[in-house]
Amino acid sequence: MSVVRSFAAFWWDFIVGDDWRVAAGIACALALTAALTHNGLGAWWLLPLAVAFLLERSLHRAARQSA
Repeated sequence: MSVVRSFAAFWWDFIVGDDWRVAAGIACALALTAALTHNGLGAWWLLPLAVAFLLERSLHRAARQSA
């Protein structure tokens, strides 16, 4: 495996990891924050809320699967 492919595979596994929904949710939250900020709105609060919500949902799914 080439060095570039190994590097890309590491970052994919690090960012996406076990739950692709969290990675997609954070990407959407970043995009929405950028759009709101671009339009002159203060959107500093959006990312902490998104992280808290996505963490709760991820933990809920994991707890439900293990029970």
